[in-house]
Amino acid sequence: MVIRLVFTAFLGTTLCLLLLSSIIDADEANLNCLSSIKSQLKDPQGYLSGWIIRNDTPGYICKFNGVTCWHDDENRVLSIKLSGYGLVGEFPLGIKNCSDLTGLELSRNNFSGPLPTNIASLIPSATTLDLSENSFSGEIPVGIANITFLNELMINGNQFTGTLPPQLGQLGRLKKLSVANNRLSGPIPTFNETVLKAGASDFSGNAGLCGKPLDPCKGPASSRAKVIVIAAVGGLVAAALVVGVVLFFYFRRLAVIRKKLQDDPEDNRWARILKEQKGVKVFMFKKSVSKMKLSDLMKATEEFKKDNMIGKGRTGTMYKGVLEDGTPLMVKRLQDSQHSEKELDSEMKTLGSVKHRNLVPLLGYCIAKKERLLIYEYMPNGYLYDQLHPGGGDEESSFKPMDWPTRLKIALGAAKGLAWLHHSCNPRIIHRNISSKCILLNADFEAKISDFGLARLMNPIDTHLSTFVNGEFGDFGYVAPEYSRTMVATPKGDVYSFGVVLLELVTGQKATSVTTLGSEEADEEEDNSFKGNLVEWVTKLSSESKLQEAIDRSLLGKSVNDEIFKVLKVACNCVLPEVAKQRPTMFEVYQFLRAIGESYNFTTEDDILVPSESGEADFVEELIVR
Repeated sequence: MVIRLVFTAFLGTTLCLLLLSSIIDADEANLNCLSSIKSQLKDPQGYLSGWIIRNDTPGYICKFNGVTCWHDDENRVLSIKLSGYGLVGEFPLGIKNCSDLTGLELSRNNFSGPLPTNIASLIPSATTLDLSENSFSGEIPVGIANITFLNELMINGNQFTGTLPPQLGQLGRLKKLSVANNRLSGPIPTFNETVLKAGASDFSGNAGLCGKPLDPCKGPASSRAKVIVIAAVGGLVAAALVVGVVLFFYFRRLAVIRKKLQDDPEDNRWARILKEQKGVKVFMFKKSVSKMKLSDLMKATEEFKKDNMIGKGRTGTMYKGVLEDGTPLMVKRLQDSQHSEKELDSEMKTLGSVKHRNLVPLLGYCIAKKERLLIYEYMPNGYLYDQLHPGGGDEESSFKPMDWPTRLKIALGAAKGLAWLHHSCNPRIIHRNISSKCILLNADFEAKISDFGLARLMNPIDTHLSTFVNGEFGDFGYVAPEYSRTMVATPKGDVYSFGVVLLELVTGQKATSVTTLGSEEADEEEDNSFKGNLVEWVTKLSSESKLQEAIDRSLLGKSVNDEIFKVLKVACNCVLPEVAKQRPTMFEVYQFLRAIGESYNFTTEDDILVPSESGEADFVEELIVR
């Protein structure tokens, strides 16, 4: 048995080290990507001046203007949005090194020249490509049709010539397309109209384009047709003069607005734009507050002031708000979602009906242009992550570690909520993003799970490969190792992630790294030589029979070591690396923890259904399909 445990630990450590090595390589590639882009472009307004690649600290590049990462603790770029920055240059070939990129927005700049013919190999996983309002020229490369995950392609307002490649019609996921105001000609390709809802305005401004939704294509033009064309061209020239004058004043006004936004110390430009939306209603699940409007949320959060930010995670940023009657609430601004308003509305109504004592209550939602805002009940003690890991400075100096009964209570409550999602909720839900950053605490330190059901809203693509590439399977440090091979989310993946949370509660360490190692008598040089995440560290100590060194020192000497070791054993069973089937179910994890905490009288009524083995198999299949 000992040999088997050692082998399992060795195998897990080896696999995790290989994964860590690949992550380090990916970080270096992303740093090179941004450095290359900056060097290839002229930046007359200095928007990229902060792109200084001087170290590879995890999450360092995530603070750059226009850059969004998988996670704040990773140097892996998820999207690059440089719209309206006044950048000058050609399409940046260095973008290839951002291999995890899913969104590229370069609209309203001064890019020129042709698009590279191998564009699909530069941004193979892109779901959004917005090159509108530039001066790109030449023919549209056929290779764009090989960016098979594209949901949105915006190349309007350029100087493209030639025909639209018929291969564009093979982009079966394309939901939004605009090629308006170029110099294109020839027939419009046939698209999947059930997915792409393109109108005549998306193809207008191209005198030579024809076919649905424009006028049908005709044979050789007659003399009369030529006269009509000449007259039309004359009209266009006159119209262009008028439009030119309008655009001159428009861009002058835009420059003034841009400068004002650049001077905005709160960096909440999106909220200022949102403020202009009038009369937008907020849909509330409680009838007593059904008349709330977007303006009420703006006022409650002080226009989403930076000081009111509670936390930032994979699914979006959470803000605190206080209504006029003094009622506190939390408002989450979702990360970009390509889902339509109808799809989001349907999903929100489903999630609004999901209620449990250990889930953060979803009170309502609001859709305003591209912004999606979710309203939750306020949790006074914030995120579990912040209770375990102080942010530094004054916060760290005043930090008081939680005692063991509180940690055990949190573990039990979170386990119960997740077990209910897996086994009793209808529809049953795989969370996919379990971490200490999605577990909130009320005034009594009772655990409430948030972000349940949101993973499906973060990515419009329905393939398992794309959901993994876009980080839908969780935060770095919490993702089950088999996901990199199977690309399929399962309940046992949630169990792995929850096991990492249990390790955080017991050790007080972050999931991504370990800062305090071993006992005071341990050799300092040996401790500092360890490089890896929390699971790797605990696995290493377990193989060396030193698990006692993993326990948070603030918990020692409190006569609870027996309970702590039992929870540590449950956690280790949850994070078994390559044998997902041997991990317990969340129902079993909840029962284990319930038995450990029985003397504290934490539990109330038990509302988790006992799952059958066949039911568990059906559950996995049901969730994969969903």
